[in-house]
Amino acid sequence: MDPVVVARIVVEERHPAARAAFLGGSVVTERRTSMSDLDIVVLLHGAPAPYRASFQHGDWPVETFVHTEKTWHEFVEREMRKRRSPLLWMCADGVLLFDKDGLGERLAAEAKQMVAVGLPAVSVEEIEDYRYAISDLLDDLAGSADGGERLFIATELARRTGELALALDGAWGGGGKWLARRLETAVPGLSARMHSAVRAALDGHSEALIGVVGEVLVQAGGRLWAGYRRGGAA
Repeated sequence: MDPVVVARIVVEERHPAARAAFLGGSVVTERRTSMSDLDIVVLLHGAPAPYRASFQHGDWPVETFVHTEKTWHEFVEREMRKRRSPLLWMCADGVLLFDKDGLGERLAAEAKQMVAVGLPAVSVEEIEDYRYAISDLLDDLAGSADGGERLFIATELARRTGELALALDGAWGGGGKWLARRLETAVPGLSARMHSAVRAALDGHSEALIGVVGEVLVQAGGRLWAGYRRGGAA
């Protein structure tokens, strides 16, 4: 069945009193695959929101993000401090399934506006944190001859370097596949180069990975280890 039709049925069955609902994620884009699930944002008047749940509806895996208007704003604000907000994007880019009292239209418009405005400039402290973590990982990579260690060092380097590249570009971040998608939009070709370099590093040849990571680090101010300091708990 059409995912939009199925999503409406899911909400009608589980939340008949919902004020509005959105269907977002890959399933409503050309990137939809046989494994895509239904990511549904549901807006309620009150309890039991907020909560998140995953379940099966027929052949469809479903994940619901259930909120009130107030908790939707709270969660979006919290996510944006991490420079990414799946909840915001599901409402900005998703399909409005229904809207009983105008809340859906208001949130859709607000989400689109927030996406268009973009993120605030990344702070000096955030950039320094990335530089420090990546510098430490590069040292670990250079000093490791263990294949298992190199696997996790190299993949962590790829993730953190991708996040740093997005932060430097002022772009929205993401996790998992969305990190790759955001990166390809913001810095075309970097993800492919990183993929090739990580594969080589796993075979014991780290030069390409060190080079790709180094290019991004230079844009941020270069390596940082000695002299790095942060207050608070370790």
